[in-house]
Amino acid sequence: MGIWKRITGIEKIEKRRERAEQEREEAEQRLKDLEDEHIAFEKEAAAKRKAAAEKEATDAAEAKRLEEERKLAKLDPKERATKKGEAWVDVLQTHVDENNLRNGFFELDWNRQFVDDLIQAGYGTEADPEEEIVDRWFRDIVSQMLTDEGLDPTLRGGGFVNVEKLSSGRSEIS
Repeated sequence: MGIWKRITGIEKIEKRRERAEQEREEAEQRLKDLEDEHIAFEKEAAAKRKAAAEKEATDAAEAKRLEEERKLAKLDPKERATKKGEAWVDVLQTHVDENNLRNGFFELDWNRQFVDDLIQAGYGTEADPEEEIVDRWFRDIVSQMLTDEGLDPTLRGGGFVNVEKLSSGRSEIS
């Protein structure tokens, strides 16, 4: 049968078919390798895009945080604390009457969060004026300071306390 295939050219056709089959298999393998390589490339590219998007989001959040910090830095302490939702109180001025040292006053300033914290601590209710709530706290602080110094706050003859409401949420206590 081998001679017959050689004479009729079938042997050459079979060899060409085998070579074509082998070339097809090699081409299919190259195609599969290329597909695998493409998939790996796409996964790597997707991972890089994801990392870049995450970095961009992180950078944007950091830029926003820095911008907020920059804005907060421009505010005065009261505005900064209020914006952050923190309680704030400050003694703006202390005055003593030179002719009578028993008389004087402190000028206090505070934000609403401070008053809310005082209400929670039992210094008043929502219905009370802010000045009265802060005055109760301030008297308590002064009384505690006198007690800490070994003095009896009830024996002090310091006159009276006057609370005068000023503009922009301030009060003068004298």
